[in-house]
Amino acid sequence: MTTDLGLLTTAAAKWEEMAGELKKVETRYADSVQKITLGGESWNGVSQQTAHTNFAATRYEYTAAQSQAKAIGSLLRDAHEKFTDLKKKLESARDDAIAAGMTVSEQGRVAFDYAKLTPAERSAYHHDPDGQKTISEAVGKWQQHIDDRVKAVSELDQNVKTALSAAVIDSNRDALGKGDDESLTGFNRYAEGDLDKAPKKLDETPPERPKADDGLTITGPDAGMKLTGVKYGKEGSIKLYADLFHMTYKGEYNNGSLTLAGLDDIYVGARGSANFGITDKGLAAKAEASAGVRAMLEGHANYGVVGGYGRFEGFAGGEASASLGLGKDGFNGGFKAFAGEKGAVAAGTEVAGLGAGATAEGWAGAGAEFKWDFGKGEDGKYHFGGKAGLALGIGGAVGGEFTVDPGKVKDAAGDAADWVGDTAGSVKDEVTSWFD
Repeated sequence: MTTDLGLLTTAAAKWEEMAGELKKVETRYADSVQKITLGGESWNGVSQQTAHTNFAATRYEYTAAQSQAKAIGSLLRDAHEKFTDLKKKLESARDDAIAAGMTVSEQGRVAFDYAKLTPAERSAYHHDPDGQKTISEAVGKWQQHIDDRVKAVSELDQNVKTALSAAVIDSNRDALGKGDDESLTGFNRYAEGDLDKAPKKLDETPPERPKADDGLTITGPDAGMKLTGVKYGKEGSIKLYADLFHMTYKGEYNNGSLTLAGLDDIYVGARGSANFGITDKGLAAKAEASAGVRAMLEGHANYGVVGGYGRFEGFAGGEASASLGLGKDGFNGGFKAFAGEKGAVAAGTEVAGLGAGATAEGWAGAGAEFKWDFGKGEDGKYHFGGKAGLALGIGGAVGGEFTVDPGKVKDAAGDAADWVGDTAGSVKDEVTSWFD
Protein backbone atom coordinates (compact mmCIF):
# COMPACT_ATOMS: atom_id res chain seq x y z
CA MET A 1 0.00 0.00 0.00
CA THR A 2 2.96 2.34 0.54
CA THR A 3 5.07 1.25 -2.47
CA ASP A 4 5.93 4.00 -4.94
CA LEU A 5 4.65 2.39 -8.13
CA GLY A 6 5.92 5.36 -10.16
CA LEU A 7 9.40 3.84 -9.95
CA LEU A 8 8.22 1.18 -12.42
CA THR A 9 7.63 3.74 -15.17
CA THR A 10 10.91 5.45 -14.27
CA ALA A 11 12.74 2.16 -14.76
CA ALA A 12 10.80 1.49 -17.98
CA ALA A 13 11.98 4.82 -19.41
CA LYS A 14 15.60 3.90 -18.60
CA TRP A 15 15.28 0.57 -20.43
CA GLU A 16 13.73 2.27 -23.46
CA GLU A 17 16.54 4.85 -23.40
CA MET A 18 19.04 1.97 -23.32
CA ALA A 19 17.44 0.48 -26.44
CA GLY A 20 17.99 3.78 -28.22
CA GLU A 21 21.66 3.87 -27.23
CA LEU A 22 22.12 0.27 -28.41
CA LYS A 23 20.63 1.28 -31.77
CA LYS A 24 23.33 3.95 -32.12
CA VAL A 25 26.05 1.40 -31.36
CA GLU A 26 24.57 -1.05 -33.88
CA THR A 27 24.57 1.63 -36.57
CA ARG A 28 28.20 2.58 -35.90
CA TYR A 29 29.22 -1.10 -35.90
CA ALA A 30 27.46 -1.73 -39.21
CA ASP A 31 29.03 1.33 -40.86
CA SER A 32 32.58 1.02 -39.51
CA VAL A 33 33.20 -2.70 -38.86
CA GLN A 34 30.74 -5.05 -40.52
CA LYS A 35 30.84 -3.31 -43.89
CA ILE A 36 34.47 -4.36 -44.50
CA THR A 37 33.25 -7.93 -44.98
CA LEU A 38 30.48 -6.91 -47.41
CA GLY A 39 31.31 -6.63 -51.08
CA GLY A 40 34.52 -5.42 -52.65
CA GLU A 41 37.53 -7.43 -53.83
CA SER A 42 40.13 -6.27 -51.32
CA TRP A 43 39.47 -9.12 -48.91
CA ASN A 44 38.54 -12.65 -49.94
CA GLY A 45 39.06 -16.17 -48.69
CA VAL A 46 38.37 -18.20 -45.58
CA SER A 47 39.22 -15.39 -43.16
CA GLN A 48 36.79 -13.06 -44.93
CA GLN A 49 34.02 -15.66 -44.82
CA THR A 50 34.63 -16.33 -41.12
CA ALA A 51 34.67 -12.61 -40.34
CA HIS A 52 31.48 -12.13 -42.35
CA THR A 53 29.69 -14.74 -40.20
CA ASN A 54 31.08 -13.48 -36.89
CA PHE A 55 30.47 -9.80 -37.63
CA ALA A 56 26.89 -10.54 -38.70
CA ALA A 57 26.42 -12.46 -35.45
CA THR A 58 27.71 -9.49 -33.42
CA ARG A 59 25.35 -7.10 -35.15
CA TYR A 60 22.52 -9.57 -34.55
CA GLU A 61 23.23 -9.41 -30.80
CA TYR A 62 23.07 -5.60 -30.87
CA THR A 63 19.66 -5.87 -32.54
CA ALA A 64 18.50 -8.57 -30.13
CA ALA A 65 19.64 -6.47 -27.16
CA GLN A 66 17.42 -3.61 -28.36
CA SER A 67 14.40 -5.91 -28.60
CA GLN A 68 15.07 -7.31 -25.15
CA ALA A 69 15.45 -3.85 -23.59
CA LYS A 70 12.24 -2.61 -25.23
CA ALA A 71 10.36 -5.71 -24.03
CA ILE A 72 11.52 -5.21 -20.44
CA GLY A 73 10.46 -1.56 -20.59
CA SER A 74 7.04 -2.59 -21.90
CA LEU A 75 6.62 -5.24 -19.19
CA LEU A 76 7.42 -2.67 -16.50
CA ARG A 77 4.84 -0.26 -17.91
CA ASP A 78 2.23 -3.03 -18.00
CA ALA A 79 3.15 -3.91 -14.43
CA HIS A 80 2.66 -0.29 -13.34
CA GLU A 81 -0.78 -0.15 -14.94
CA LYS A 82 -1.96 -3.45 -13.44
CA PHE A 83 -0.49 -2.85 -9.97
CA THR A 84 -2.11 0.59 -9.87
CA ASP A 85 -5.49 -0.89 -10.78
CA LEU A 86 -5.24 -3.67 -8.17
CA LYS A 87 -4.10 -1.24 -5.51
CA LYS A 88 -7.21 0.90 -6.16
CA LYS A 89 -9.41 -2.19 -5.90
CA LEU A 90 -7.79 -3.13 -2.60
CA GLU A 91 -8.28 0.39 -1.23
CA SER A 92 -11.91 0.27 -2.37
CA ALA A 93 -12.43 -3.09 -0.64
CA ARG A 94 -11.01 -1.68 2.59
CA ASP A 95 -13.24 1.41 2.38
CA ASP A 96 -16.31 -0.74 1.70
CA ALA A 97 -15.51 -2.93 4.72
CA ILE A 98 -15.19 0.12 6.98
CA ALA A 99 -18.47 1.51 5.62
CA ALA A 100 -20.10 -1.83 6.50
CA GLY A 101 -19.08 -1.45 10.14
CA MET A 102 -15.69 -3.18 10.13
CA THR A 103 -12.18 -2.17 11.08
CA VAL A 104 -9.20 -3.11 8.91
CA SER A 105 -5.70 -3.13 10.40
CA GLU A 106 -2.52 -2.18 8.55
CA GLN A 107 -1.86 -5.91 8.21
CA GLY A 108 -5.24 -6.40 6.52
CA ARG A 109 -7.03 -8.12 9.41
CA VAL A 110 -10.79 -7.47 9.59
CA ALA A 111 -12.76 -7.10 12.83
CA PHE A 112 -16.21 -5.83 13.78
CA ASP A 113 -16.13 -2.20 14.89
CA TYR A 114 -17.92 -2.33 18.26
CA ALA A 115 -16.87 1.29 18.92
CA LYS A 116 -19.62 2.49 16.60
CA LEU A 117 -22.31 0.81 18.70
CA THR A 118 -24.11 2.34 21.64
CA PRO A 119 -23.68 0.59 25.00
CA ALA A 120 -27.18 -0.85 24.63
CA GLU A 121 -26.42 -2.22 21.15
CA ARG A 122 -23.16 -3.79 22.33
CA SER A 123 -24.98 -5.46 25.22
CA ALA A 124 -27.65 -6.79 22.88
CA TYR A 125 -25.09 -8.30 20.53
CA HIS A 126 -23.19 -9.94 23.40
CA HIS A 127 -26.32 -11.61 24.73
CA ASP A 128 -27.77 -12.61 21.38
CA PRO A 129 -26.31 -15.85 19.92
CA ASP A 130 -27.80 -15.09 16.53
CA GLY A 131 -26.26 -11.62 16.60
CA GLN A 132 -22.83 -13.05 17.38
CA LYS A 133 -23.18 -15.50 14.50
CA THR A 134 -24.22 -12.73 12.12
CA ILE A 135 -21.18 -10.64 13.10
CA SER A 136 -18.82 -13.62 12.71
CA GLU A 137 -20.17 -14.41 9.25
CA ALA A 138 -19.91 -10.78 8.16
CA VAL A 139 -16.31 -10.51 9.40
CA GLY A 140 -15.42 -13.73 7.55
CA LYS A 141 -16.91 -12.52 4.27
CA TRP A 142 -15.15 -9.14 4.41
CA GLN A 143 -11.88 -10.83 5.38
CA GLN A 144 -12.14 -13.15 2.38
CA HIS A 145 -12.97 -10.19 0.14
CA ILE A 146 -9.83 -8.33 1.19
CA ASP A 147 -7.69 -11.49 1.14
CA ASP A 148 -8.74 -12.09 -2.47
CA ARG A 149 -7.63 -8.58 -3.41
CA VAL A 150 -4.25 -9.11 -1.70
CA LYS A 151 -3.88 -12.48 -3.40
CA ALA A 152 -4.46 -10.87 -6.79
CA VAL A 153 -1.59 -8.45 -6.14
CA SER A 154 0.68 -11.30 -5.05
CA GLU A 155 -0.15 -13.34 -8.16
CA LEU A 156 0.55 -10.35 -10.40
CA ASP A 157 3.87 -9.85 -8.62
CA GLN A 158 4.88 -13.45 -9.43
CA ASN A 159 3.68 -13.08 -13.03
CA VAL A 160 5.81 -9.97 -13.50
CA LYS A 161 8.84 -11.74 -12.06
CA THR A 162 8.31 -14.72 -14.38
CA ALA A 163 7.82 -12.49 -17.42
CA LEU A 164 11.04 -10.57 -16.72
CA SER A 165 12.95 -13.82 -16.17
CA ALA A 166 11.66 -15.26 -19.46
CA ALA A 167 12.45 -12.08 -21.39
CA VAL A 168 16.20 -12.43 -20.82
CA ILE A 169 16.46 -16.10 -21.93
CA ASP A 170 17.62 -16.47 -25.53
CA SER A 171 14.78 -18.08 -27.54
CA ASN A 172 17.31 -19.18 -30.24
CA ARG A 173 14.75 -18.91 -33.05
CA ASP A 174 17.45 -17.65 -35.41
CA ALA A 175 20.19 -20.06 -34.25
CA LEU A 176 21.56 -23.35 -35.62
CA GLY A 177 21.63 -22.20 -39.26
CA LYS A 178 18.25 -20.45 -39.25
CA GLY A 179 19.71 -16.93 -39.16
CA ASP A 180 22.65 -14.83 -38.00
CA ASP A 181 22.37 -15.89 -34.34
CA GLU A 182 25.60 -17.75 -33.47
CA SER A 183 25.14 -17.87 -29.68
CA LEU A 184 22.75 -20.09 -27.73
CA THR A 185 23.01 -17.81 -24.68
CA GLY A 186 22.84 -14.34 -26.20
CA PHE A 187 20.19 -11.62 -26.05
CA ASN A 188 16.55 -12.50 -26.70
CA ARG A 189 15.43 -10.88 -29.95
CA TYR A 190 11.92 -12.29 -29.48
CA ALA A 191 11.35 -11.21 -25.88
CA GLU A 192 7.65 -10.84 -25.09
CA GLY A 193 6.76 -7.32 -23.97
CA ASP A 194 3.04 -7.92 -23.34
CA LEU A 195 2.44 -9.03 -19.76
CA ASP A 196 -0.82 -10.75 -20.74
CA LYS A 197 0.99 -12.88 -23.34
CA ALA A 198 4.17 -13.53 -21.34
CA PRO A 199 4.72 -16.93 -19.63
CA LYS A 200 2.98 -17.25 -16.27
CA LYS A 201 5.19 -20.06 -14.98
CA LEU A 202 8.80 -21.14 -15.42
CA ASP A 203 10.66 -24.01 -13.82
CA GLU A 204 10.36 -23.96 -10.03
CA THR A 205 14.15 -23.91 -9.68
CA PRO A 206 15.50 -20.35 -9.75
CA PRO A 207 17.01 -19.91 -13.21
CA GLU A 208 20.76 -19.57 -13.31
CA ARG A 209 22.37 -17.13 -15.62
CA PRO A 210 23.20 -18.94 -18.88
CA LYS A 211 26.88 -19.68 -19.18
CA ALA A 212 28.74 -18.64 -22.28
CA ASP A 213 30.17 -21.19 -24.68
CA ASP A 214 33.88 -21.63 -24.00
CA GLY A 215 34.44 -22.24 -27.72
CA LEU A 216 37.37 -23.60 -29.67
CA THR A 217 41.01 -23.50 -28.60
CA ILE A 218 43.93 -24.69 -30.76
CA THR A 219 47.57 -24.60 -29.66
CA GLY A 220 50.91 -26.01 -30.80
CA PRO A 221 53.55 -26.71 -31.67
CA ASP A 222 55.09 -25.82 -28.32
CA ALA A 223 57.71 -27.17 -25.93
CA GLY A 224 59.03 -26.27 -22.53
CA MET A 225 59.75 -27.14 -18.91
CA LYS A 226 58.27 -25.91 -15.62
CA LEU A 227 59.75 -26.58 -12.19
CA THR A 228 58.55 -25.56 -8.72
CA GLY A 229 60.00 -26.62 -5.39
CA VAL A 230 58.25 -27.82 -2.25
CA LYS A 231 57.52 -24.80 -0.03
CA TYR A 232 54.90 -23.28 2.22
CA GLY A 233 52.92 -26.49 2.42
CA LYS A 234 52.56 -26.80 -1.36
CA GLU A 235 53.52 -29.68 -3.60
CA GLY A 236 56.60 -29.41 -5.74
CA SER A 237 56.29 -30.25 -9.43
CA ILE A 238 58.23 -30.72 -12.61
CA LYS A 239 56.69 -30.74 -16.06
CA LEU A 240 58.20 -31.37 -19.50
CA TYR A 241 56.14 -31.13 -22.66
CA ALA A 242 56.49 -31.15 -26.43
CA ASP A 243 53.10 -30.46 -27.98
CA LEU A 244 52.69 -30.85 -31.72
CA PHE A 245 48.94 -30.15 -31.74
CA HIS A 246 46.24 -29.66 -29.13
CA MET A 247 42.62 -28.81 -29.91
CA THR A 248 39.87 -28.39 -27.35
CA TYR A 249 36.25 -27.49 -27.90
CA LYS A 250 33.99 -27.20 -24.90
CA GLY A 251 30.73 -25.53 -24.16
CA GLU A 252 28.02 -25.42 -21.54
CA TYR A 253 24.41 -24.31 -21.70
CA ASN A 254 22.51 -23.73 -18.47
CA ASN A 255 18.84 -22.80 -18.42
CA GLY A 256 17.11 -23.28 -15.08
CA SER A 257 17.27 -26.94 -14.08
CA LEU A 258 18.62 -28.07 -17.47
CA THR A 259 22.37 -28.18 -18.05
CA LEU A 260 24.02 -29.50 -21.21
CA ALA A 261 27.79 -29.66 -21.54
CA GLY A 262 30.21 -31.11 -24.07
CA LEU A 263 33.96 -31.53 -24.48
CA ASP A 264 36.00 -32.57 -27.52
CA ASP A 265 39.78 -32.87 -27.03
CA ILE A 266 42.52 -34.05 -29.43
CA TYR A 267 46.20 -34.07 -28.47
CA VAL A 268 49.39 -35.07 -30.34
CA GLY A 269 52.74 -34.86 -28.53
CA ALA A 270 54.72 -36.01 -25.52
CA ARG A 271 54.45 -35.02 -21.87
CA GLY A 272 56.03 -35.92 -18.58
CA SER A 273 55.28 -34.61 -15.10
CA ALA A 274 55.83 -35.35 -11.42
CA ASN A 275 54.26 -33.93 -8.26
CA PHE A 276 55.46 -34.58 -4.73
CA GLY A 277 55.10 -33.16 -1.25
CA ILE A 278 53.26 -33.07 2.06
CA THR A 279 50.51 -30.49 2.45
CA ASP A 280 47.57 -29.86 4.77
CA LYS A 281 45.71 -32.47 2.72
CA GLY A 282 48.31 -35.16 3.35
CA LEU A 283 51.00 -36.99 1.39
CA ALA A 284 50.92 -36.90 -2.41
CA ALA A 285 53.28 -38.27 -5.03
CA LYS A 286 52.65 -38.79 -8.74
CA ALA A 287 54.73 -39.29 -11.86
CA GLU A 288 53.53 -39.89 -15.41
CA ALA A 289 54.76 -39.77 -18.99
CA SER A 290 53.09 -40.31 -22.34
CA ALA A 291 53.72 -39.86 -26.04
CA GLY A 292 51.32 -40.35 -28.91
CA VAL A 293 47.86 -39.38 -30.10
CA ARG A 294 44.93 -39.05 -27.72
CA ALA A 295 41.30 -38.10 -28.42
CA MET A 296 38.31 -37.74 -26.13
CA LEU A 297 34.65 -36.91 -26.67
CA GLU A 298 32.46 -36.33 -23.60
CA GLY A 299 28.93 -35.13 -22.95
CA HIS A 300 26.92 -34.32 -19.79
CA ALA A 301 23.23 -33.73 -19.26
CA ASN A 302 21.61 -32.74 -15.96
CA TYR A 303 18.04 -31.88 -15.10
CA GLY A 304 17.40 -30.99 -11.48
CA VAL A 305 18.75 -33.77 -9.26
CA VAL A 306 19.09 -36.27 -12.16
CA GLY A 307 22.12 -36.33 -14.45
CA GLY A 308 24.20 -38.54 -16.69
CA TYR A 309 27.34 -38.57 -18.80
CA GLY A 310 28.95 -40.48 -21.64
CA ARG A 311 32.57 -40.51 -22.78
CA PHE A 312 34.69 -42.07 -25.55
CA GLU A 313 38.49 -42.10 -25.54
CA GLY A 314 41.09 -43.29 -28.04
CA PHE A 315 44.87 -43.55 -27.62
CA ALA A 316 47.81 -44.69 -29.74
CA GLY A 317 51.33 -44.55 -28.31
CA GLY A 318 52.98 -45.28 -25.01
CA GLU A 319 52.26 -44.19 -21.44
CA ALA A 320 53.34 -44.95 -17.90
CA SER A 321 52.39 -43.56 -14.50
CA ALA A 322 52.48 -44.22 -10.77
CA SER A 323 50.70 -42.35 -7.97
CA LEU A 324 50.06 -42.46 -4.26
CA GLY A 325 47.97 -40.18 -2.06
CA LEU A 326 47.20 -40.45 1.65
CA GLY A 327 45.42 -37.89 3.81
CA LYS A 328 42.52 -37.09 6.09
CA ASP A 329 40.07 -37.19 3.18
CA GLY A 330 41.04 -40.71 2.03
CA PHE A 331 43.64 -42.53 0.00
CA ASN A 332 44.30 -43.34 -3.67
CA GLY A 333 47.02 -44.87 -5.77
CA GLY A 334 47.83 -46.91 -8.83
CA PHE A 335 50.25 -47.72 -11.61
CA LYS A 336 50.02 -48.01 -15.38
CA ALA A 337 52.32 -48.99 -18.24
CA PHE A 338 51.10 -49.48 -21.80
CA ALA A 339 52.29 -49.37 -25.41
CA GLY A 340 49.94 -49.81 -28.36
CA GLU A 341 46.41 -48.73 -29.16
CA LYS A 342 43.28 -48.65 -27.06
CA GLY A 343 39.74 -47.38 -27.08
CA ALA A 344 37.49 -46.76 -24.09
CA VAL A 345 33.83 -46.04 -23.40
CA ALA A 346 32.41 -44.80 -20.11
CA ALA A 347 28.96 -43.89 -18.86
CA GLY A 348 27.36 -42.97 -15.59
CA THR A 349 24.46 -41.31 -13.86
CA GLU A 350 23.74 -39.31 -10.72
CA VAL A 351 20.52 -38.89 -8.78
CA ALA A 352 20.22 -36.54 -5.81
CA GLY A 353 24.00 -36.46 -5.31
CA LEU A 354 24.53 -40.25 -5.50
CA GLY A 355 26.37 -41.38 -8.63
CA ALA A 356 27.62 -44.54 -10.29
CA GLY A 357 29.76 -45.02 -13.37
CA ALA A 358 31.56 -47.72 -15.31
CA THR A 359 34.25 -47.88 -17.97
CA ALA A 360 35.40 -50.57 -20.42
CA GLU A 361 38.52 -50.51 -22.58
CA GLY A 362 39.85 -52.60 -25.44
CA TRP A 363 43.66 -52.84 -25.75
CA ALA A 364 45.86 -53.90 -28.66
CA GLY A 365 49.43 -53.94 -27.34
CA ALA A 366 51.17 -54.76 -24.10
CA GLY A 367 50.62 -53.30 -20.67
CA ALA A 368 48.97 -53.47 -17.28
CA GLU A 369 47.03 -51.05 -15.08
CA PHE A 370 45.68 -51.05 -11.55
CA LYS A 371 44.33 -48.16 -9.50
CA TRP A 372 42.08 -47.49 -6.54
CA ASP A 373 40.36 -44.41 -5.14
CA PHE A 374 38.73 -44.05 -1.74
CA GLY A 375 38.00 -40.59 -0.38
CA LYS A 376 37.22 -36.99 -1.24
CA GLY A 377 38.35 -35.59 -4.58
CA GLU A 378 39.17 -32.06 -5.74
CA ASP A 379 35.60 -31.73 -7.06
CA GLY A 380 34.25 -32.00 -3.49
CA LYS A 381 32.71 -35.42 -4.10
CA TYR A 382 33.59 -38.65 -2.32
CA HIS A 383 34.84 -41.28 -4.78
CA PHE A 384 34.90 -45.04 -4.21
CA GLY A 385 36.14 -47.22 -7.03
CA GLY A 386 38.94 -48.84 -8.95
CA LYS A 387 40.16 -50.10 -12.31
CA ALA A 388 42.23 -53.06 -13.53
CA GLY A 389 43.55 -54.06 -16.95
CA LEU A 390 46.03 -56.37 -18.68
CA ALA A 391 47.11 -57.05 -22.27
CA LEU A 392 49.77 -59.12 -23.98
CA GLY A 393 48.73 -58.59 -27.57
CA ILE A 394 44.97 -58.31 -27.04
CA GLY A 395 43.36 -57.39 -23.75
CA GLY A 396 41.51 -54.64 -21.95
CA ALA A 397 40.46 -53.04 -18.70
CA VAL A 398 37.30 -52.54 -16.69
CA GLY A 399 36.53 -50.12 -13.90
CA GLY A 400 33.73 -48.80 -11.75
CA GLU A 401 33.10 -45.95 -9.37
CA PHE A 402 30.52 -44.69 -6.91
CA THR A 403 30.35 -41.02 -5.95
CA VAL A 404 28.64 -39.05 -3.21
CA ASP A 405 28.16 -35.29 -3.47
CA PRO A 406 27.43 -34.13 0.12
CA GLY A 407 26.00 -30.78 -0.96
CA LYS A 408 23.50 -32.28 -3.41
CA VAL A 409 22.54 -35.05 -0.99
CA LYS A 410 21.83 -32.45 1.69
CA ASP A 411 19.75 -30.33 -0.69
CA ALA A 412 17.77 -33.34 -1.89
CA ALA A 413 17.11 -34.45 1.68
CA GLY A 414 15.92 -30.96 2.56
CA ASP A 415 13.57 -30.87 -0.44
CA ALA A 416 12.19 -34.28 0.50
CA ALA A 417 11.62 -33.19 4.09
CA ASP A 418 9.83 -30.05 2.88
CA TRP A 419 7.62 -32.16 0.61
CA VAL A 420 6.76 -34.57 3.42
CA GLY A 421 6.01 -31.66 5.73
CA ASP A 422 3.81 -29.91 3.17
CA THR A 423 2.00 -33.15 2.35
CA ALA A 424 1.44 -33.97 6.00
CA GLY A 425 0.12 -30.47 6.58
CA SER A 426 -2.31 -30.78 3.66
CA VAL A 427 -3.56 -34.16 4.91
CA LYS A 428 -4.00 -32.72 8.41
CA ASP A 429 -5.99 -29.77 7.08
CA GLU A 430 -8.17 -32.05 4.97
CA VAL A 431 -8.93 -34.45 7.84
CA THR A 432 -9.59 -31.57 10.22
CA SER A 433 -12.06 -30.07 7.76
CA TRP A 434 -14.19 -33.23 8.01
CA PHE A 435 -15.10 -32.34 11.60
CA ASP A 436 -15.75 -28.63 11.09
